[in-house]
Amino acid sequence: MNRTLVIFIVTLVAAAVGFTLIKRQFKEDEPVVEVSNFEECVAAGNAIMESWPRQCRTEDGQTFVEDIGNELEKTDLITIDNPRPNQVIASPLLIEGQARGTWFFEGDFPLKLLDEQGEIIVEHYATAQSGWMTEEFVPFNAEIEFNTTSTKGALLLIKDNPSGLPENDDQLIVPVKFAVD
Repeated sequence: MNRTLVIFIVTLVAAAVGFTLIKRQFKEDEPVVEVSNFEECVAAGNAIMESWPRQCRTEDGQTFVEDIGNELEKTDLITIDNPRPNQVIASPLLIEGQARGTWFFEGDFPLKLLDEQGEIIVEHYATAQSGWMTEEFVPFNAEIEFNTTSTKGALLLIKDNPSGLPENDDQLIVPVKFAVD
Protein backbone atom coordinates (compact mmCIF):
# COMPACT_ATOMS: atom_id res chain seq x y z
CA MET A 1 0.00 0.00 0.00
CA ASN A 2 1.16 3.45 -0.75
CA ARG A 3 2.75 5.19 2.23
CA THR A 4 0.88 8.45 1.47
CA LEU A 5 -2.44 6.64 1.52
CA VAL A 6 -1.64 5.07 4.92
CA ILE A 7 -0.71 8.48 6.37
CA PHE A 8 -3.93 9.97 4.93
CA ILE A 9 -6.10 7.23 6.49
CA VAL A 10 -4.37 7.51 9.89
CA THR A 11 -4.81 11.31 9.82
CA LEU A 12 -8.48 10.96 8.89
CA VAL A 13 -9.15 8.49 11.73
CA ALA A 14 -7.32 10.71 14.23
CA ALA A 15 -9.36 13.74 13.12
CA ALA A 16 -12.62 11.81 13.50
CA VAL A 17 -11.69 10.63 17.01
CA GLY A 18 -10.62 14.15 17.99
CA PHE A 19 -13.82 15.67 16.64
CA THR A 20 -15.91 13.15 18.58
CA LEU A 21 -14.06 13.87 21.83
CA ILE A 22 -14.41 17.65 21.39
CA LYS A 23 -18.11 17.31 20.56
CA ARG A 24 -18.65 15.13 23.64
CA GLN A 25 -16.81 17.68 25.84
CA PHE A 26 -19.05 20.53 24.63
CA LYS A 27 -22.13 18.38 25.21
CA GLU A 28 -21.05 17.69 28.81
CA ASP A 29 -20.72 21.44 29.42
CA GLU A 30 -24.31 22.10 28.22
CA PRO A 31 -26.95 22.31 30.93
CA VAL A 32 -29.19 19.26 31.13
CA VAL A 33 -32.76 20.12 30.17
CA GLU A 34 -35.31 18.22 32.24
CA VAL A 35 -38.12 16.89 30.04
CA SER A 36 -41.32 15.55 31.57
CA ASN A 37 -43.91 15.88 28.77
CA PHE A 38 -44.40 16.13 25.01
CA GLU A 39 -44.33 19.95 24.88
CA GLU A 40 -41.06 20.16 26.86
CA CYS A 41 -39.54 17.44 24.68
CA VAL A 42 -40.38 19.41 21.51
CA ALA A 43 -39.18 22.72 23.04
CA ALA A 44 -35.84 21.07 23.85
CA GLY A 45 -35.34 20.37 20.14
CA ASN A 46 -35.73 16.60 20.26
CA ALA A 47 -36.87 14.43 17.36
CA ILE A 48 -40.61 14.32 16.62
CA MET A 49 -41.99 11.12 15.12
CA GLU A 50 -44.79 11.79 12.65
CA SER A 51 -47.30 9.30 13.98
CA TRP A 52 -50.81 9.86 15.32
CA PRO A 53 -50.59 10.91 17.99
CA ARG A 54 -47.15 12.45 17.47
CA GLN A 55 -44.31 11.24 19.68
CA CYS A 56 -41.13 12.98 20.78
CA ARG A 57 -37.97 11.07 21.73
CA THR A 58 -35.17 12.48 23.88
CA GLU A 59 -31.50 11.68 23.30
CA ASP A 60 -31.55 9.33 26.29
CA GLY A 61 -34.40 7.33 24.71
CA GLN A 62 -37.43 8.61 26.65
CA THR A 63 -40.57 8.88 24.54
CA PHE A 64 -43.41 11.32 25.19
CA VAL A 65 -46.77 11.09 23.40
CA GLU A 66 -48.77 14.18 22.43
CA ASP A 67 -52.06 14.54 24.31
CA ILE A 68 -54.90 14.39 21.76
CA GLY A 69 -57.66 13.86 24.33
CA ASN A 70 -59.80 10.76 23.86
CA GLU A 71 -60.26 11.10 20.09
CA LEU A 72 -59.00 7.59 19.29
CA GLU A 73 -61.44 5.98 21.74
CA LYS A 74 -64.48 7.84 20.35
CA THR A 75 -64.02 7.56 16.55
CA ASP A 76 -66.94 5.14 16.24
CA LEU A 77 -69.26 7.61 18.01
CA ILE A 78 -68.10 11.14 17.18
CA THR A 79 -65.37 12.77 15.09
CA ILE A 80 -64.32 16.40 14.89
CA ASP A 81 -63.00 18.18 11.81
CA ASN A 82 -62.51 21.59 13.43
CA PRO A 83 -60.83 22.30 15.72
CA ARG A 84 -58.31 19.46 15.66
CA PRO A 85 -56.49 18.43 18.88
CA ASN A 86 -53.93 21.03 20.00
CA GLN A 87 -55.00 23.50 17.31
CA VAL A 88 -54.60 27.19 18.17
CA ILE A 89 -58.11 28.66 18.31
CA ALA A 90 -59.54 32.18 18.44
CA SER A 91 -62.99 33.67 18.86
CA PRO A 92 -65.34 33.19 17.10
CA LEU A 93 -64.69 29.47 16.78
CA LEU A 94 -66.50 27.30 14.25
CA ILE A 95 -66.87 23.72 15.49
CA GLU A 96 -67.60 21.03 12.87
CA GLY A 97 -67.74 17.25 12.82
CA GLN A 98 -69.97 14.18 12.66
CA ALA A 99 -71.66 12.21 15.42
CA ARG A 100 -73.91 9.19 15.55
CA GLY A 101 -77.57 10.16 15.78
CA THR A 102 -77.60 8.65 19.28
CA TRP A 103 -75.22 11.44 20.42
CA PHE A 104 -77.99 14.03 19.88
CA PHE A 105 -81.29 14.72 21.63
CA GLU A 106 -83.86 16.82 19.75
CA GLY A 107 -81.16 17.61 17.17
CA ASP A 108 -78.41 19.02 19.37
CA PHE A 109 -75.93 18.23 22.12
CA PRO A 110 -74.10 20.37 24.71
CA LEU A 111 -70.49 21.51 24.51
CA LYS A 112 -68.17 23.33 26.89
CA LEU A 113 -64.93 25.23 26.42
CA LEU A 114 -62.69 24.98 29.50
CA ASP A 115 -59.47 26.74 30.50
CA GLU A 116 -56.41 24.82 31.71
CA GLN A 117 -57.72 24.82 35.31
CA GLY A 118 -60.98 23.19 34.15
CA GLU A 119 -63.03 26.35 34.64
CA ILE A 120 -65.85 26.86 32.11
CA ILE A 121 -65.17 29.67 29.63
CA VAL A 122 -68.37 29.15 27.66
CA GLU A 123 -71.21 26.61 27.38
CA HIS A 124 -73.15 26.20 24.16
CA TYR A 125 -74.60 23.44 21.97
CA ALA A 126 -73.90 21.86 18.58
CA THR A 127 -76.71 21.36 16.09
CA ALA A 128 -77.33 18.47 13.69
CA GLN A 129 -77.17 19.55 10.03
CA SER A 130 -79.49 16.77 8.84
CA GLY A 131 -81.86 14.17 10.29
CA TRP A 132 -80.50 13.03 13.64
CA MET A 133 -82.95 10.19 14.29
CA THR A 134 -80.57 7.54 13.01
CA GLU A 135 -77.68 5.44 14.22
CA GLU A 136 -75.54 6.70 11.32
CA PHE A 137 -73.14 9.66 11.43
CA VAL A 138 -74.82 13.07 11.18
CA PRO A 139 -72.88 16.29 10.49
CA PHE A 140 -73.02 18.97 13.20
CA ASN A 141 -71.71 22.46 13.75
CA ALA A 142 -71.63 25.25 16.29
CA GLU A 143 -70.10 28.69 16.57
CA ILE A 144 -68.96 30.09 19.89
CA GLU A 145 -67.49 33.37 21.01
CA PHE A 146 -65.20 33.51 24.01
CA ASN A 147 -62.61 35.54 25.92
CA THR A 148 -59.80 34.02 27.97
CA THR A 149 -56.33 34.81 29.21
CA SER A 150 -55.41 31.11 29.35
CA THR A 151 -52.97 29.66 26.85
CA LYS A 152 -54.55 26.21 26.67
CA GLY A 153 -57.68 24.32 27.59
CA ALA A 154 -60.15 21.76 26.28
CA LEU A 155 -63.30 21.59 24.19
CA LEU A 156 -65.82 19.04 25.48
CA LEU A 157 -68.46 17.68 23.11
CA ILE A 158 -70.92 16.04 25.46
CA LYS A 159 -73.39 13.31 24.52
CA ASP A 160 -76.88 14.57 25.26
CA ASN A 161 -78.30 12.41 28.04
CA PRO A 162 -81.91 13.29 28.78
CA SER A 163 -82.23 10.22 31.02
CA GLY A 164 -79.64 11.58 33.46
CA LEU A 165 -78.35 8.03 33.98
CA PRO A 166 -74.56 7.99 34.51
CA GLU A 167 -74.13 4.93 32.27
CA ASN A 168 -75.40 7.03 29.33
CA ASP A 169 -72.85 9.84 29.89
CA ASP A 170 -70.09 10.28 27.30
CA GLN A 171 -67.92 13.04 25.91
CA LEU A 172 -65.21 13.79 23.38
CA ILE A 173 -62.32 15.76 24.87
CA VAL A 174 -60.31 17.93 22.45
CA PRO A 175 -57.24 19.72 23.88
CA VAL A 176 -56.87 23.22 22.39
CA LYS A 177 -54.48 26.17 22.58
CA PHE A 178 -55.73 29.73 22.67
CA ALA A 179 -54.40 32.43 20.36
CA VAL A 180 -52.53 35.07 22.34
CA ASP A 181 -53.23 38.67 21.32
